[in-house]
Amino acid sequence: MEKIIVHTDGGSRGNPGPSAVGVVICNKSGQKIKEYGQKLEEISTNNEAEYEAVVFGLKKLKQLFGKDKTKNLVVEFRADSELIVSQLNGDYKILEERMQLLFMKVWNLKMDFGKVSFKSIPREQNKRADELVNQALDRLGISEKMF
Repeated sequence: MEKIIVHTDGGSRGNPGPSAVGVVICNKSGQKIKEYGQKLEEISTNNEAEYEAVVFGLKKLKQLFGKDKTKNLVVEFRADSELIVSQLNGDYKILEERMQLLFMKVWNLKMDFGKVSFKSIPREQNKRADELVNQALDRLGISEKMF
């Protein structure tokens, strides 16, 4: 089975406010395969944007590798949101309804993959995904000073 590492980040300016995701897809050696920074259509909180980044990453993996090949992928998501990683790993309960819905989206999408795991990493190890989030928000002309 092929291992893929996906760095994800999500952010919101205003919390809730305009939001974006950053996703960096790498092979097991850490070499970048593809990266994305994209704004979200809906106003979101930071935590919702973090979940949306995982959803976005799973969808992009399916597009890149195709549904048949994803069954043989071992995917490790790395994120700097300890809350989201703990919820996705089943360590924390999810009390908010909107977060429960996002959790179910991730759960349903990950069924198309061989194995999916979630790992919490320090923010310093997730710089590129964070940069992609901020670049997407900057392209919208949304400054942090507005909030």
